[in-house]
Amino acid sequence: MPDGPQHAGPDHPGEDDPGRGRRIGIDVGSVRIGVASSDPDGLLATPVETVARAKDNSPGAPDIRRITEIVGEYEAVEVIVGMPRTLRGERGKAAELADEFAERLRAALAPVPVRLSDERLTTVSAARSLRESGVRAKGQRGVIDQAAAVAILQGWLDERSARVGRSRNEQSMVGEPEDGR
Repeated sequence: MPDGPQHAGPDHPGEDDPGRGRRIGIDVGSVRIGVASSDPDGLLATPVETVARAKDNSPGAPDIRRITEIVGEYEAVEVIVGMPRTLRGERGKAAELADEFAERLRAALAPVPVRLSDERLTTVSAARSLRESGVRAKGQRGVIDQAAAVAILQGWLDERSARVGRSRNEQSMVGEPEDGR
């Protein structure tokens, strides 16, 4: 059952996996877009930059162009866009914004896959982490979107690692006797 007009909802890490390579994480806001990248092995997410959200929703809008450049610079194999949900798992206005942005990214980045990942409370947890590390509220403005993108991407990487590892273990066990010998 569709979860919106364009996309079925969050994707699952490790499904249709493009293999080894950098991933880009995106936190879409109404004013700014946080961008994060993984290492080539897909283990660790780090902040990249904050991109100003364009008022123009065209395929060639400055925000889409900049993220397309970043994906090319990092030779990313996959892009993960955070899909904000309410605590009840419902879609709100922010989810519609993220879904629409992901659709525009898909058009601009094909054949690089653009996935949606559930991102409940990532901005809240990013703000808490920044505050705990001594960054004042004023100082958070420039980096909170990047921190949220890191949280989105790291969650995806962790789940992907568990799934891909589990899948490899299952494949290696095929044909082995049940007693392990």
